[in-house]
Amino acid sequence: MNIFDVIGPVMIGPSSSHTAGAVRLGNLALSILGEDVKEAVIGLHGSFAQTYRGHGTDVALVAGLQGWATDDERIPKSFEVAKDAGIAISFKTIQLGDFAHPNSVRFWLTGVRGNQCVVTGKSIGGGRVVITSIDDFPVEFSGDFPTILTMHYDRPGAIAIVTSILSTQGVNVAQMKVFRKEKGGLAAMIVETDQPIDDRTYEGIGKLPHIQSVRRIQLV
Repeated sequence: MNIFDVIGPVMIGPSSSHTAGAVRLGNLALSILGEDVKEAVIGLHGSFAQTYRGHGTDVALVAGLQGWATDDERIPKSFEVAKDAGIAISFKTIQLGDFAHPNSVRFWLTGVRGNQCVVTGKSIGGGRVVITSIDDFPVEFSGDFPTILTMHYDRPGAIAIVTSILSTQGVNVAQMKVFRKEKGGLAAMIVETDQPIDDRTYEGIGKLPHIQSVRRIQLV
């Protein structure tokens, strides 16, 4: 149990799940993209799609994509600030299936340097969120810890060498999960850590054998 479970997040209201959680989902999507957003298409599922205007979910998501905190007083004006910054924003209703959480969102993002990603996440209450897929690959992490996400080929030793580098740099692994679609194919590794990952460690992991790509996701 963490502080969100006890008192809820410090936030601009009205809803912890539809507003604070939405800001954090936007924060995480921005961190995964790794650069400022140039264009965002935002798909809303379930309750998010039905109530987003009344709960301010739309302005909260756009605030999160600009890196604002849950208690930022500019949140109600996030659309105006995004427009002034030249960020193209559009919304649409999506269906993620009967088993998807009702407070789910999918971002299709393009950054100012041309990076692109598709990020899906859900707001599970009290400002807590979970990222459930990146670029159509299933993942699961909360943004409550500094996080390294690798896409790598499922080979013996591919995981051990990453954790060895983190240990050498004094970074403790808080939680780790590995996802794969098939044996020997492309896999995803989520490593949540107690300490931030510095540039040298991050770049070193990216150069390892069997690593296709690595993302560093900041604490939100």
